[in-house]
Amino acid sequence: MSHVAEHLNAPSSYRDSRARSSAHEQQMAIARSATLYIGNLSFYTTEEQMYELFARVANVSGGGGIKRIIMGLDRNTKTPCGFAFVEFYSHEEAVDCMRFVSGTKLDERVIRCDLDPGYRDGRQYGRGRSGGQVRDEYRQEYDAGRGGWGHNRMREEEEKKRQEALARERERHERREEVYQEVQGVADAHKAPTGADAEYYETEHAARAGTSTSAATGAPETTSKRQRDDDSPEPLSKNPRMDE
Repeated sequence: MSHVAEHLNAPSSYRDSRARSSAHEQQMAIARSATLYIGNLSFYTTEEQMYELFARVANVSGGGGIKRIIMGLDRNTKTPCGFAFVEFYSHEEAVDCMRFVSGTKLDERVIRCDLDPGYRDGRQYGRGRSGGQVRDEYRQEYDAGRGGWGHNRMREEEEKKRQEALARERERHERREEVYQEVQGVADAHKAPTGADAEYYETEHAARAGTSTSAATGAPETTSKRQRDDDSPEPLSKNPRMDE
């Protein structure tokens, strides 16, 4: 008869893909390992909280206990990113902890405990492209305990906000251009002429002013003697042959 439920102390099928050892060697290491991998932690869970929880299973009176706790860190920011390693002094303590602590809640999150082949320096950093865990790269749901949106979704949201901001900026720029053109049109309509236009404007203004003055006084327009002399035709020259 097949078993419906797995044993609580059954080790995980997870294997470290970056380990230099073979799968068989990793299984042998897990069989005697005193290290646990703790997953699904909140980014805000502290080492003190971890110690308080896992110390309840440690056999301190029998010479055991927690050897050390290594908090997982974001590779870029060096801040907690949701996993940890807990090292005990004996394999039995690690198995008991996996049996009784895995599946319980810490910081309102159900945590996962797996036997680990053994911690080595460098494994405390996330392996995702953004520096955290790979699982947080592709997470689509919002998780406040793990930094909000997944990194890919966060990039999509940031790009969406950036495009919306650019659209608003373009709209404001177009509106400013419209207002500027309207103001410029009004200013051009009231702008005084310059150059040749100014001379023509002054001449026309003077001519109109003179006509208006004569019409207002009723005096007939007179022409100066010099102007009449200048306007009179020149006399015909006398043909010298007529005197011969």
